[in-house]
Amino acid sequence: MYSSKQMIVMRRDLKMRKGKIAAQAGHACVTATLLALEKEGRLGQVRPMGGYVGLETGQQPDTPLSEWFSKGVAKICVYVDSEEELLALDRQAKEAGIISALIQDAGMTEFHGQPTYTCLALEPLPAERADAITGQLPLY
Repeated sequence: MYSSKQMIVMRRDLKMRKGKIAAQAGHACVTATLLALEKEGRLGQVRPMGGYVGLETGQQPDTPLSEWFSKGVAKICVYVDSEEELLALDRQAKEAGIISALIQDAGMTEFHGQPTYTCLALEPLPAERADAITGQLPLY
């Protein structure tokens, strides 16, 4: 069982194509992870390791982020049904000191040219911290 997880929150009301959902979730996960690496001062420690990307931890203690690289962390996708709900979760996370990567699509392939908030991902977190923000949301 994973002790840490990364939460991805999608807007179901947008009825995005499956490929668009995958792309937006990928943008959110990568952005949240890069921001977390920067926050921990570890951005320069990401290295290719045995066919995948790893994190050189050195003398630094394990964190949910280093666990994400070394042991794998569950990525769990949940949903909301409005922009307002998505923005409220983003605010709640930031107020709790949690990195939240809010993704706004440019609208070039969907959304009729209108920039649209599609999803967010939280940084890798201990399960109890993630659940405090997203635990009430249904699985996507």
